[in-house]
Amino acid sequence: MTNETKPPRKPKRIKPKRVYSDKYSDHLEPRYWTTWLGLACMVIIAHLPNRLSMAVGILAGHLLYFFGHNRRRITTINIGLCFPELSEPEQKKLIRQTTVDSGIGFVEMCISWFNHTKIKPDMIEIQGDQNLYDAAGEGRGVILVGAHYTTLDLGGLLMAQYRKVGVMYRANKNPLFDLIVRNSRKKFCETVIERSDMRSVIRFIKGGGVMWYAPDQDYGPKQAVFAPFFGIEAATITVIPRLVKVNNSPVLILSHHRKPNNGGYIVSISEPVKDYPTGNDRADATRINALLESEIRKYPEQYMWLHRKFKTRPEGEDRIYPKKR
Repeated sequence: MTNETKPPRKPKRIKPKRVYSDKYSDHLEPRYWTTWLGLACMVIIAHLPNRLSMAVGILAGHLLYFFGHNRRRITTINIGLCFPELSEPEQKKLIRQTTVDSGIGFVEMCISWFNHTKIKPDMIEIQGDQNLYDAAGEGRGVILVGAHYTTLDLGGLLMAQYRKVGVMYRANKNPLFDLIVRNSRKKFCETVIERSDMRSVIRFIKGGGVMWYAPDQDYGPKQAVFAPFFGIEAATITVIPRLVKVNNSPVLILSHHRKPNNGGYIVSISEPVKDYPTGNDRADATRINALLESEIRKYPEQYMWLHRKFKTRPEGEDRIYPKKR
């Protein structure tokens, strides 16, 4: 076929940027009624007495265990891979604990969004707050590296008792739910930035802001390297070293956990990670993964093992998780 007879190439389709309204009144159509009903239930849960709300969370966790077959399967695979030293009964116990903690985490999310004054300062123990104070005092911005614990949404509220930080989030396909997420987090976070808007993140860091980022999920092979996580090669994004280079910002590890018997919360802030980054993406990713793993092992049941952490595999390796049903 000659050049004259070749069909013209189709123009590359550019995916339009999702733009949502900031007005609740723009979300009153029937297609949002189910979302409004779900939000109303979340508000009710957030205002229940503490004991009753925790009971609801435990019940939700048990329901997830029995009826969330896909999530339970993923959790089972993850725990089997990451805790081979545990016996089969011990692994099953951890799987059950993880789903129950996920249910409690849902209740805590309701509280942080719709009744955040329920969390009192005397319920929070902050460890290493001086580390953040000193790092922020350098005026180069700070990057707090966290992980997806079941207390994820509550974590911003817990930090707000000491210092408001900037957070990134993933835009939700449901415009109403997305609006609720943004407005709810703005109550206790300094800024809420959609994760694809890296320019705003960079401006915030350059302005001396404290940015909280959780790099522990599998976002695919793009801008990622494979690095060990609990001994398993995991696709790990390389965003943090690039953010550090923007303003030579210190990196601190942040963790937040529920105390045993629901006796309050612990927020832990590490000293700045020394000699980081090195310029070697795999070495840097391995370093961060090891630091996160150390924190996760303190309360392993409070980590979100129900996500497909090892979805992306090195070339030639078989998939770890079965196809979705």
